[in-house]
Amino acid sequence: MTQLIIISCYLALLLGLGLFSSRLFKGTSKDYMLASHSIGPFLLLMSIFGTTMTAFALVGSTGESFKEGVGVYGMLASSSGIIHSLCFLVLGVKVWKFGKDYGYTTQIQFFRDRLDSDKIGLVLFPVLVGLVIPYLLIGVMASGTVVNKVTAGRVVDGEIVGGTFEEGTFPAFLEQRVNPKTPDAEPSFLYGSQGGVPKPLASLVICGIVLIYVFFGGMRGTAWANTFQTIVFMVLGVITFYVIAMKLGGQDTLMASIRTASAAIPKEKLMRSHMPPEQFLTYMFVPLSVGMFPHLFQHWLTAKSANTFKLPVVAHPIFIMIVWVPCVLIGAWATSDLIVVPPPVAANPNAVLPFMVGKVAGPVLGGFLTAGILAAIMSSLDSQFLCLGTMFTEDIAVHYGGRDKFSDKQTILVARGFIICIVAITYFFSLYEPRRVFTLGVWCFSGFSSLFPLILASLYWKKLTKAGAYACVLAAAGTWVYLFKASDYAANSDFTVGSIMGLHLMPVTAMIAASTVAMIVVSSFTPAPSEATLNKFFPEKKEVA
Repeated sequence: MTQLIIISCYLALLLGLGLFSSRLFKGTSKDYMLASHSIGPFLLLMSIFGTTMTAFALVGSTGESFKEGVGVYGMLASSSGIIHSLCFLVLGVKVWKFGKDYGYTTQIQFFRDRLDSDKIGLVLFPVLVGLVIPYLLIGVMASGTVVNKVTAGRVVDGEIVGGTFEEGTFPAFLEQRVNPKTPDAEPSFLYGSQGGVPKPLASLVICGIVLIYVFFGGMRGTAWANTFQTIVFMVLGVITFYVIAMKLGGQDTLMASIRTASAAIPKEKLMRSHMPPEQFLTYMFVPLSVGMFPHLFQHWLTAKSANTFKLPVVAHPIFIMIVWVPCVLIGAWATSDLIVVPPPVAANPNAVLPFMVGKVAGPVLGGFLTAGILAAIMSSLDSQFLCLGTMFTEDIAVHYGGRDKFSDKQTILVARGFIICIVAITYFFSLYEPRRVFTLGVWCFSGFSSLFPLILASLYWKKLTKAGAYACVLAAAGTWVYLFKASDYAANSDFTVGSIMGLHLMPVTAMIAASTVAMIVVSSFTPAPSEATLNKFFPEKKEVA
């Protein structure tokens, strides 16, 4: 029970911090959604990094490295560090400036103004929500898996044999639900839990805690919680890596242990010969997704000044390296003969990281390390929940219902109500058959990447028209749905666009190509934006005598 007690204490501490930060809440909708534009460099760095480093980065990268090898780092981590910082610099600063000048709270408000289109929100809102929900699923699914695997065999007394409990170790009413070997067992909270905290119950608790501090604290509570959680998962992540490396390598120093442990990695996991070069290269389009993350857009708007972005631009790539390198190596080490991974875990890459933590670390350290993993997962869930509540309130309810019909208190109430609905929907979907966290994450990010041309053109291309923007969004959504279905809804983790001129390209390539071509072609044959709009977003620079 040691791990469970430590995890429970951590969650209670986080909940207390979130509720404490809510005491700083000023009671206005602007403060609830944007923390009154008061976030400084350090909090902005922590909240931005925390919300981008999800279960995809920890649980997903470890599982993918276990399946595919260390090339996972080159596929996404190295390019993400550079591309994310470029997006903060090229997009984030401009977005913050327009938000400060014109009072934007969400992406859709900016696009509605920039495109002179009142109805753009009705097209963008369902697309953005539809892409954020799989992103949320990544965290909810992973949190349940992590808690369940680390506590397996400890919550319910019993002797584990071959990954399941021996028959006869439970009362009859539990036997049918806990023991997966029983053929007629009906799915329930206890079925297949292997004596640990059941996945649905663990996910429900995580969702509930995040919901509480987002519900009461808004953006300020989210920023403080993200900062705390980012520090926790980075510090504990380094400790996790140190402990696992020293125990597997068995040498006197960390570097010597890393070399020893890495020498045992199978050769095929050190190469990426099974992946065509063009597929590897087109993975670099996936990190462009940060340019269209609605929750990241909202965090940009909370900055106190343009100078606030300097620290995140410089430090973000370093932080990515600190998180991704240990996770990728741990996943690769799990394939070596130093670790005997049981078949149930080998078939579920999402369980590799918690398995390694539970196998190598002791009960106390294992509990703390699990808390670190949960910190990374929850630091993205809160921002996404708050963002969706903000978007629904500002872009649908208040905008189309009439701003004069809603008081500040009513606006906050609507946002909180929609957040509850999104949490419930996400949790419901998480109860179904899970996909690999990494694969589901790539599909989610690919959808946002396909909209990257829209935000880039909105900020830097004067000839973008309203019709061109509609064409971009519809082309992106259409190609995403078509290709997602073709991949058997992410069940085929090796899916590529196909053999175009003999090239196997990532689906994101086709999505970006379709949205970009549609945007440029349609904008070229439709009326240009009004002079007032162009003067508002592309003011002429005055010549200095």
